[in-house]
Amino acid sequence: MNFSEKPVLTGERTVLRPFTEADAEPMWEIVNDPEVVRCTYTPGTALTPELLRAWYGSRNTQPDRLDLAVTDRATGELVGEVVLYEADRHARSCTFRTLIGAAGRGRGLGTEATRLIVAHGFERLGLHRIQLEAYGDNHRALHVYEKAGFVVEGVRREAHFRDGRWVDEVLMAVLDREWRALHGTSG
Repeated sequence: MNFSEKPVLTGERTVLRPFTEADAEPMWEIVNDPEVVRCTYTPGTALTPELLRAWYGSRNTQPDRLDLAVTDRATGELVGEVVLYEADRHARSCTFRTLIGAAGRGRGLGTEATRLIVAHGFERLGLHRIQLEAYGDNHRALHVYEKAGFVVEGVRREAHFRDGRWVDEVLMAVLDREWRALHGTSG
């Protein structure tokens, strides 16, 4: 598996493309969206526009991870990101994460973006397993992941203290053969 190649993946509703430094400004708005903050970041995470500019400007040179911008195919608007990272070459596995800002929610963009990056992982990179972790109260994301074929493998009960209450962490994964069976691909 090689994360050095940063492809453009096109669906009916979305285009996943490599990040540019110019994406830092719209990503600043996205990462400060209250739902993104609640569902993605641990309390106390400090982000600045300068940090994001450096981060997104360096994504294309990272050989150990694949960060792609999620854009609305109809408008070109940047609505979020998808990431494959923490690769284990021997086990042919990695971790997946995504975040979608307010402009991209409720329109199927996150669902399609998830399917596109997971398909790339299995069909082009030869992965065997893709895993993720999500907060148990992030029902929208859990639904998207289940539709894409991810299966709950376990729950870390009350693993995080957020907004004055304990929140579970859900562990999910999808295997290459499950993906093929669900999406009718060979390989």
